[in-house]
Amino acid sequence: MAQLSYFMIGSSSYYPETKCLLGFSRQIKNRHKKKLAFFFTNNVDAAAPARRRHRDQLQYLGPCTITCFASNKPSPSSSEISSTAKIRSEVLSPFRSVRMFFYLAFIASGALGALIATTRLIAALANSSRAAEVPEILKGLGIDIVAVSIFAFLYYRENTAKNAQLAKLSREETLSNLRIRVDQKRILPVSAFRGLARLVILAGPASFIMESFRSSEPFTERLVERGVLVVPFTTDGSSSSFEFEDGEEMKEMTAKRKRLWQLAPIYANEWSEWLEEQKKLAGVSPESPVYLSLRLDGRVRGSGVGYPPWNAFVAQLPPLKGMWSGLLDGMDGRVL
Repeated sequence: MAQLSYFMIGSSSYYPETKCLLGFSRQIKNRHKKKLAFFFTNNVDAAAPARRRHRDQLQYLGPCTITCFASNKPSPSSSEISSTAKIRSEVLSPFRSVRMFFYLAFIASGALGALIATTRLIAALANSSRAAEVPEILKGLGIDIVAVSIFAFLYYRENTAKNAQLAKLSREETLSNLRIRVDQKRILPVSAFRGLARLVILAGPASFIMESFRSSEPFTERLVERGVLVVPFTTDGSSSSFEFEDGEEMKEMTAKRKRLWQLAPIYANEWSEWLEEQKKLAGVSPESPVYLSLRLDGRVRGSGVGYPPWNAFVAQLPPLKGMWSGLLDGMDGRVL
């Protein structure tokens, strides 16, 4: 979230004693919603009424001094799990909340039983006439402690799995919001390709991108049949320029090659941040070239260091058209 504090505009050549303050704050909620507030203040001296008739001539005051203060603040949503990710987590694990509720109930019940058993044990130890009750009380106390420990462990494991799933879904949601240039007129988020294409994201230096481009040539036709589209992202600051063969006999293949490599990521900083986070979580060096393969539903199905296995994609992914298109749409591999 970027917030711009104020602009100070003043003129010393025409009205030395006049100072204009123009300020506004801009708070960006998300990509589509903005909240703007602005104000304009004219501070003048005692002789201002005589000059008030000239207020409309502010734009002709001559050289002005502009002072701008800006601060970049992280968006609160970047550190929080969105409601969309929470809903998706509930859909993927519908009974997790129920299990966690019962685990807490059993923990509370066992803790209460252990507290009661402890008070009885203290009373029995203080009264010699009740010494015969001590073994029975100890047995009940032990059962309560074991029950609390077991259900606490189960709750901890369930909560850890929930947090890991939410973090994964949050990263996938961030990926779905990244922007891709399709052509001169269209810029779409990654989420727009769900159900339409299987994206393969390549991240590395220009030499890695160019070698991946060359190695994909023998598999171009079969990759296009399977809805694969490549998103090349260069990490060394240089640009990759793809060369396609011209000629009437290569016209159809060239069109497929251009379709396979037509996408280009924009807003490089957002892509870099997301890729760096993925590499950090996977324990991969920041300089290592990587690839990520997405399913039709937009979730990550595979990733690795080095060049993408085009032959494996052809062997594992079903075509988008044909007799297997509807039946095998979800057979993109397990989610990582």
